[in-house]
Formats: sequence, C-alpha cells, structure tokens
Amino acid sequence: MVLYRDEAIVLRTQKLGEADRIITFLTREHGKVRGVGRGVRRTSSRFGARLEPFMLVDVQLHVGRSLDTVTQVETVGPYARVICGDYGLYTAGTAMLETADRLVEAEGEPTVQQFWLLAGALRALADRAHDANLVLDSYLLRALAVAGWAPSFTDCSRCGEPGPHHAFSVALGGAVCSRCRPPGSTAPAPQTFLLLAALLAGEWEVADASDARHRKEASGLVAAYSQYHLERTLRSLRMVERDGAPGVGA
Repeated sequence: MVLYRDEAIVLRTQKLGEADRIITFLTREHGKVRGVGRGVRRTSSRFGARLEPFMLVDVQLHVGRSLDTVTQVETVGPYARVICGDYGLYTAGTAMLETADRLVEAEGEPTVQQFWLLAGALRALADRAHDANLVLDSYLLRALAVAGWAPSFTDCSRCGEPGPHHAFSVALGGAVCSRCRPPGSTAPAPQTFLLLAALLAGEWEVADASDARHRKEASGLVAAYSQYHLERTLRSLRMVERDGAPGVGA
C-alpha cells in the first residue's frame, strides 16, 4: 500500500454512490489531487465534516489507479463553519475556490505559491481581517500574477512608459498610455488605480482606507480581467455581493 500525506484545501466535492464523495484538494506538495472519501456522507463518519469546501486539513491518501482514497484527516484550519455562515464570505470564498480550481488544471503538479495564496485568503475571510470583496479582489489579482498574468497599474502594460496613466485595457494587461490605448479602454479614477495596485501588492492600509465607489470600480475591472485571462466565465462571481447587490461588477 502506497500512502502519502500533505496539507490540503478542499476545493469541491461531488457525490459518489450512496455514501461516498469524490473530494478535489489543492495540496501543498502534490498540487491538485482527487480522492475518494469512503462513507463520509453518513452521519456516523469520523471525518465527513472535515472534508467540506474551505477546510484546510492534513490528509493522508492511499494511491489508487484512477482516484486516491482518503485514509486519515486532521483539521488544520476550520474555516468552513465561519465562511458558510455568512453569505458575503461564502460567495467570495466560493469564487476563490473556483478560481484556484481553474488555474491549477493539471493534477499532481506542485503549485506551492497557489496553495499558500489560497490558504492565506481563506484565513483572512474567516478572521474577517478585511472586507470580503477586498480579500477576493486581492486574491484574484495575485493568483493571476502567480499564474503568469500579472497586471500593471502604473507603467504602460504595452510599451512600459512610466505612469501613472488614465486608461485601462483588459486585453493588454492593465494600465495603458495615450499612445497605446486601444478602442474600448476604460478610464478608471486615479484612486481606483491606486487601490488596484495596493490589492496586488498586499498593502492593506491603503486598501482598507479606500472609498466604496473606488472599490466597486476596482471590482468590476478585476472581474473582467480575471475572466478574460481564464478564458471562461467564473460562475460564482455572479453571486458575489458588491455594495449589497449580488453580482454587481461581475
């Protein structure tokens, strides 16, 4: 029997048979892994509650032919209860899990940076360290940057001319100068550019002090940028509350 152990975040689950589940994990050392949780849907299961989305766990799996099998689970970060108990936290967290699942497509390839980025974002949500929308937008920008699509919010993303600039192009990767500005570019407020740069850099003092209208504008740009580079719609973004209204900016 070949066993391995790793820290993991539960990304999603799906039913299998009458009592089992297939759990998709993002692990620290083994990348994305799918494993079968035997009997976890039964009320008598020893670790069914630990294998829910948003949970950070220490998991042991037995290597199988097509799917591995979960043999042991210990809770590391019990984030599910807090996140699932608040609609704003839940929708923001679900968008994070979906993004991670999309960005890490291949199974079994280590993605340490993506793992720690998602773990930190979920912890920030559960601790209510910052506004949920700010945490989500920061996570999306940083996860895309790790994946190779780092946006620019100061220098021109096409020619590199030093900024600040006044236009934003999703297709060109962020801020653009007047010469490179393509048709259809938007013109965000200067404070929105500052907020976006702070979210990408993790400068929370700047982000927390931002105005609501600039947060809303930034969220719309982040949603458009994320979905453009992922080349598909993030279904969960439609449900995210933006200033009290589900789906605004998504």
